Amino acid sequence: MELATTLKSQRVQNRVREVGINPNYWYAVGWASQLQVGEIVSVMIWQQAIAVYRDADGQLHALEDACPHKGVALHKGKVQGCNLACPYHGWEFNGSGDCVSIPYLTKEQKLPRAQARSYPIQEKYNIIWIFPGDPSLAIASQPPHIPEFDQPELLMVPISAHFQAHFSICNENAMDVFHGFLHQNLQGWFNPVLLNLKETESAVAAEYAVSYKGRMAQFLGLSERADEVTTLPVCVQYRYPHYYTSLEGVSSLYLMRLPVSPTESRSFALFFFRVRLPIWIFKPLKPLLQTLLSRFILPKFLAQDVEMIESEQQTYLANPQRRYVEINPAIIAIQRLIIRQYEEFMQKSSQSQSHGN
Repeated sequence: MELATTLKSQRVQNRVREVGINPNYWYAVGWASQLQVGEIVSVMIWQQAIAVYRDADGQLHALEDACPHKGVALHKGKVQGCNLACPYHGWEFNGSGDCVSIPYLTKEQKLPRAQARSYPIQEKYNIIWIFPGDPSLAIASQPPHIPEFDQPELLMVPISAHFQAHFSICNENAMDVFHGFLHQNLQGWFNPVLLNLKETESAVAAEYAVSYKGRMAQFLGLSERADEVTTLPVCVQYRYPHYYTSLEGVSSLYLMRLPVSPTESRSFALFFFRVRLPIWIFKPLKPLLQTLLSRFILPKFLAQDVEMIESEQQTYLANPQRRYVEINPAIIAIQRLIIRQYEEFMQKSSQSQSHGN
């Protein structure tokens, strides 16, 4: 459905700052290359604590981070072969969550029916993905498709972020191209115009025209000269629960959102840049360019966003009844989508429970 692009005053729905997630999607929880064989990490997906481990065969597994014996955090244990052993009594659980060994029982003794919840898990694009909802829906709902990942002519820059804020605030920031004012000292963008806006049951797509100028714009290939103003189309798509942004012929961004709690969020992003250099020059320069962007340029933009996002969250917590006004219809569409996804999930869950009873 196409929406009006007129910038006019609209009332913000404060309840969007309280809603939970629809768990029936794949959520990114970490970088796959950072979890080695025999290692365990604890992750949180909307207040669900999950222990992720890589077994002796290199396979990933995800179990609820609570031993069904005493409730001890399983991520404090150790990997033994393909199993995860609780640190307290050494009970071992396989990747499906079944208790397969208790060290102080004889082989003849029957094991108790102790079951740790397991989650569908996969690694793709060097990202660890977990499906925290109904496991039967996992196959039909795959992670975002990232065709740029294997294109050698593109510069890929991974970057992660941590926000002390509700995921809705973070998501609005990613859709809000009008906040270029915040980044003006970094030679950010200016004069944005919302051209098109569409909404479906699971996505919001906006197209903006944005202008660039300065040395940063020249470095990123947005303009030929630093003193030249270039106006380009920017497409921003929120495909619940993640983002895709493209700057025509220049760059693209895949931003995977991880809602941790009502006041905490994380993100794992992959930036792709088309560098205007011959491949024989570009290839040896790749590591240097990746380091330059990931350590010295992108974090500066990100730090400014984090400060604003966390300030917004703190003000909301101090007075949840405060009323706010928004003029960007794309933000209002994002809020509708977040609330709709949560309410539809809760409604289906309620119906399933009713049928089960």
